[in-house]
Amino acid sequence: MSHSLHPPQPPLVPGFERIRRYWDRTHNCWAAKILPGEFYVSRGGELISTVLGSCVSVCIRDKALGVGGMNHFMLPEEGDFSSVNWGSDPNSRMARYGNWAIEFLVNELIKIGAQKSRFEVKVFGGGQVIANMSDVGQRNILFTFNYLQREGLSTVASDVGDAFPRKVIYYPETGKVLMKKLKSQHNNTIVERDRAYMRELDKEKIVKSDIELF
Repeated sequence: MSHSLHPPQPPLVPGFERIRRYWDRTHNCWAAKILPGEFYVSRGGELISTVLGSCVSVCIRDKALGVGGMNHFMLPEEGDFSSVNWGSDPNSRMARYGNWAIEFLVNELIKIGAQKSRFEVKVFGGGQVIANMSDVGQRNILFTFNYLQREGLSTVASDVGDAFPRKVIYYPETGKVLMKKLKSQHNNTIVERDRAYMRELDKEKIVKSDIELF
């Protein structure tokens, strides 16, 4: 399909070639979709979307520059930091853990000129969607807010917990968020995805008014 009627696709920040980018006809905007264990940084002109079960996404942007990004992680922490250069590789499998995922995101934003003093942070996810692992979402939530506090990053908006998956759409340039709780559809698919992701990991040993529901 020709994209002649669309605005030019925003330039890709180096290192994020693996992330799926496409024209979102519903929102009339270029988009990047991230999966569990991934994160993405944009200079603007596109949205970032993901679907969260027990996972958490942290959205961070520099309010002055209009650059920002989103991550999607399953578990709070992974302690072996010797295998890769800390916070340097957006393709690292370590981005599936919260401590790495947030650090990677912050470092990549700083690389393109963002400053922590201007960061705006929003947090989503952590639903208790897996019956026999009901603490995973809550662990992610507690870890995320504790980690952000330690780093001196305050959260301006969040929607976490509950028992439903969420679809989150984030516009890094403006900070706008669209969020939908998936109460009746796709739940089984998301739960099974989270379970499979947990098995894979095991093998390897917001101010509400600032969120627009759709």
